[in-house]
Amino acid sequence: MFTDSVELTVSSGKGGPGCVAFRREKFVLNGGPNGGDGGKGGDIWFRCDNNTHTLSHFQRKMHIKADNGRPGEGSNCTGKSGAKKVIIVPPGTQIVDAETGEVLLDMVEDGQEVKFLEGGKGGLGNTHFKSPTNQRPTYAQPGEKGETRKIKLDLKLIADVGLVGFPNVGKSTLISTVSNARPEIANYEFTTLTPKLGQVNIGDYESFVMADIPGIIGGAHEGKGLGIKFLRHIERTKTLLFMIDLASYRDLKEQIEVLKDEVASFSEKLGTSKYAIALTRVDIVPPEDVENLVTNFIEMLGLTPSKQSEFDFDAALPYFIQESADETLGFKREKPYFIAPISSATHKNIEPLKYALFNLVQSDRK
Repeated sequence: MFTDSVELTVSSGKGGPGCVAFRREKFVLNGGPNGGDGGKGGDIWFRCDNNTHTLSHFQRKMHIKADNGRPGEGSNCTGKSGAKKVIIVPPGTQIVDAETGEVLLDMVEDGQEVKFLEGGKGGLGNTHFKSPTNQRPTYAQPGEKGETRKIKLDLKLIADVGLVGFPNVGKSTLISTVSNARPEIANYEFTTLTPKLGQVNIGDYESFVMADIPGIIGGAHEGKGLGIKFLRHIERTKTLLFMIDLASYRDLKEQIEVLKDEVASFSEKLGTSKYAIALTRVDIVPPEDVENLVTNFIEMLGLTPSKQSEFDFDAALPYFIQESADETLGFKREKPYFIAPISSATHKNIEPLKYALFNLVQSDRK
């Protein structure tokens, strides 16, 4: 089961109490105090691990505690320290204060390990309190209490490219075609109920990660549909691929405007992301209608088709309306980096689409 938000209480360990003891040996006269210190309480750590991708293993854990320190012993023996508690979370997890909403930690890199709560110090044994005027102290310190904090774990998936589109527009089909992801695919809306990640391989040594989220509808940022719950999973992406359905009953202009408005309303950061557009399902649109649909859509965006663009879907090169990849492009200028008519079912223009997206991802990595 996919879980992307849980509330927990975490507590570091309490320090062990110091010991009250006196040296008592044969032939040793007036043995003094020799009570040892208590052990330190265990710390709370967070570790980021690529081998986990959900927070579902926290569902039944309401309170996570580190071990307490052991009491001190005689002969100046210090008690054993409590073992630290390491909480493993997937990349993209934010640790948020449950009361204030403040982001305390942001775990994004595999292997990242951060101490969150310090364990309590162990109490001093009575050997620390001896003095010329108090040669037989009969008291020791109790251990310090550990820290307790109520937190919320929020998972925001980390991907290079985020897919955005209305329900049943072909997002899951595309990600299953270009990557190793295997989402459920069916001919009804909201088939995708949870976000999916897929690794798109480019040759033998290069790749990027693509994220598929449930379909967006108008009013998603206000809680309609499933969008508000999962839009945050593309909040970290720097490149968005808007998927517009050529065969939909929705007007093409309506699709792109609603999607862009919902994304920008949800997150100002996402609203300035660079983006591209994929026009899907060209295989089920009559060939004679494709040119008119695409040309009208391009003109609606205020773009001019490039000279090399031709409506030849059997050609080696795709049909692209491509703008120069300059940093000023984005929602602010209302222009996509490229527009690509595709068909995931027949693999039309899928390979060129992969390489075009990879070029955008590479520009962010430099």
